[in-house]
Amino acid sequence: MRLVSLFFPAIILLGAVAERIPSPLEAFKRAGPSAGTVMTKCTQSGVLALAFDDGPYQYTSALVNTLNQAGAKATFFVTGTLYGCIHNQAAAVKAAYDAGHQIASHSWSHPSNFGSLSTQQLTTEMQKLEGALNKIIGKKPTYMRPPYLATGGSVLSTMATLGYRVITNDVDAGDWNGLSAQQSEQRFQQAGASGNGHIPLMHETYSSTVYTLVPWLITWASQNNLRLVTVAECLGDAGGAYANPTVAATSTC
Repeated sequence: MRLVSLFFPAIILLGAVAERIPSPLEAFKRAGPSAGTVMTKCTQSGVLALAFDDGPYQYTSALVNTLNQAGAKATFFVTGTLYGCIHNQAAAVKAAYDAGHQIASHSWSHPSNFGSLSTQQLTTEMQKLEGALNKIIGKKPTYMRPPYLATGGSVLSTMATLGYRVITNDVDAGDWNGLSAQQSEQRFQQAGASGNGHIPLMHETYSSTVYTLVPWLITWASQNNLRLVTVAECLGDAGGAYANPTVAATSTC
């Protein structure tokens, strides 16, 4: 009887310990920022998360090659139709993904009124791109950057429902506003290399960014002992950039 009386409390204790150990799925859900949360910069130092909006574009392949040659990783916030149909650039997107770069969402059509769209309209924007990316890379991104950095209205609640972490920026390269690569470089120098890493706003649709600013940033990062990583990795979520698709794959725009 004494053996039995010692045995059952032990089982109860083991059961309690087991309940406190999260399953792999639970651990995955807890990794990185919560869905619907806005992140502006990295959560760790010693890194720089190059992040490019508005692609894929005619410079995508050249940009990926430059990054690959430097052993750098970056994040591509892609759209479905901003500069032509994404399926026409499917090979470039897949090559970036295969090389270990992060593919993330920048909405389907990049609407100028993104922050004013209804929940249903936002859902359509995100799921149409998800369907295309399901076809191209077989994954659903869990990160997005809203067009025009719009986070008002129903954006955050909808992204939370859809499972997207929301990224903005803490350095603006200003390429979209006519700044030269040299002027963009000054912004990075002013931001500095200390403290938690930067998540910049840049666009792969400008030749000056792809062919001048990016090579300079690769050198600047090396000089300052910064690793060039994906946004997910800079947020401590290297394994959480993707989830299984929730919508069917599509192949047309």
